Amino acid sequence: MEFYKQHPRFLVAVDCVVFGYEEGELKLLLYPRAFEPEKGNWSLMGGFVQENESSEQAACRVLKQTTGLNDIFLEQVNAFSEPAREPSERVISITYYALIKIGRYKKSKADEFGAKWWPVNELPPLIFDHSEMIQQSLKKLQQKAGSSLVGSELLASKFTLLQLRKLYEAIYQRSFDPGNFRKKILSLDVLDKLDHKNSTESKKGAYYYKVKPNKLEKELERIVKY
Repeated sequence: MEFYKQHPRFLVAVDCVVFGYEEGELKLLLYPRAFEPEKGNWSLMGGFVQENESSEQAACRVLKQTTGLNDIFLEQVNAFSEPAREPSERVISITYYALIKIGRYKKSKADEFGAKWWPVNELPPLIFDHSEMIQQSLKKLQQKAGSSLVGSELLASKFTLLQLRKLYEAIYQRSFDPGNFRKKILSLDVLDKLDHKNSTESKKGAYYYKVKPNKLEKELERIVKY
């Protein structure tokens, strides 16, 4: 024990980059910081890791407190440890990004903290290094979307290929060729075509799809559950 006493001790925090999707826009859940320094300025959802929990458990706790949801897709992004990243204390922050359906979360929970959804391309000034956390999280999300399907976390249980493409365009902040996108997404062999259509997208209507059950189970294995 004497050996450990020779070394400094730091605060460890988690910051959650909470992505949601609504009306063709990728959005981010932010809240006004409740304490100094930077009290009242916009911040990611976060908190300190307690003695009896891992950083993953702390992130899940923060998300439960602020959204009312369990079983949220959650993935670690990076650790931010610059000595001067917070002016009052030495705080090392482990960042996670989360994906939630905006329609699922409990608005009353977010209202307790004054939280608000912001389009990712219209964010307000943020405290400390939270802008860098968001940039790295968005890059991580884009990497995930490039190799697997993210629609099951951000879209309804059934969706058209147009709706899926609009989601990907929001994630990547650019347009995709409809034909090429359709070809690539179907080549992943992760979607089941349903026998009914959305009649609002074209005269012929657009077929609905859903994620294949075995593929969804494989993806859900990556959800942090406590």
